[in-house]
Amino acid sequence: MMLNQNIKKNTKEAHQTLEGVVVRQLKAVRSDADYAEVLKNFYAYFNAVEKAIAPFITSDVLPDYTERRNSSHIKADIEELGGKVDNLPEATAPVIQNALEALSALYVLEGSIMGGPYIVQMLNKNGVTKGTSFFSGYGENTGKMWSTFVDVLNRRSEGPDSQKRAIEIANETFARFGDVFRSVTAQ
Repeated sequence: MMLNQNIKKNTKEAHQTLEGVVVRQLKAVRSDADYAEVLKNFYAYFNAVEKAIAPFITSDVLPDYTERRNSSHIKADIEELGGKVDNLPEATAPVIQNALEALSALYVLEGSIMGGPYIVQMLNKNGVTKGTSFFSGYGENTGKMWSTFVDVLNRRSEGPDSQKRAIEIANETFARFGDVFRSVTAQ
């Protein structure tokens, strides 16, 4: 089984748990200000993960990494909505020790693009029409960018032990992302 398929299969529960928490908050959005607050969760977490993977994701590992969307896009959306990137929730990224672990964490972030169009539709139904560039992903190139990423991820897999560790990092990435949303809900 290819690594991306193995990760998808073995993170299904963590993915669904995170999705449930995120979708509940997005469904509660009724204004630009509400949406900006939800985006702060994304910004805090993406920023934390980007810092954790930065030493390991070079152009040799993922040649188009600098072209991929990142937390700066979320920050721009927050600012377009009239918000600021202050008073951010606490966000803790997994401890990353090599390129495969970094790609496994990035799998979660890049995968969030795939649901972006549905999020934009949900927001539009609730009257929020700006600040959605992050969730618009790569537009018509989304499928191609995902395919390129998956190819790089799959080439990094070196056997059952590396796949097991990759799955652990992806599950931890999903879980810690959910922690950011749950900590805000608890406040």
